[in-house]
Amino acid sequence: MKGRYLRPSYALPEIYLYRVPIDFRKQANGLALLVEHELGHSPFNGALYAFTNRQRNKIKCLMWEDNGFILYYKALAEEKFKWPSPSDELMSLTGEQINWLLDGYDITLLKGHKTLHYEAVG
Repeated sequence: MKGRYLRPSYALPEIYLYRVPIDFRKQANGLALLVEHELGHSPFNGALYAFTNRQRNKIKCLMWEDNGFILYYKALAEEKFKWPSPSDELMSLTGEQINWLLDGYDITLLKGHKTLHYEAVG
C-alpha cells in the first residue's frame, strides 16, 4: 500500500464536518467567511473544517496554520463520499474519522458501542 502523506493528522484536536453541501467555487476566504458567519467559529483557531459539494464527489478541508490557510481538495474520479445526512450543520470528528471519510468509509457506521454510566451494581 502506498503511503498517504497529504492527509489530516490523527493528532488534530478539532475537526468539524459541515454536513450541508456548499458551492465549490468558494476558495479559502469564502470558506473562512462561512465558518465565521454561519457557524460562529473563528477560522483562525487551527481547527480543520471539511466541506463537500452537492454531488458528494469532492471534499475541501480548510485549516489555519500560523500565517495562512491550508486548503485541501480531493475530487473522486468515480463514486461518492459517504457524507452524513445534513440533520445538523456541524459534526465533530477525530483525525482517524476524517481519514476514514477520505478513504471512502461511511463514518456513521464506524461507531463503537455506546458508553454506559451506572451509579450502582445492584
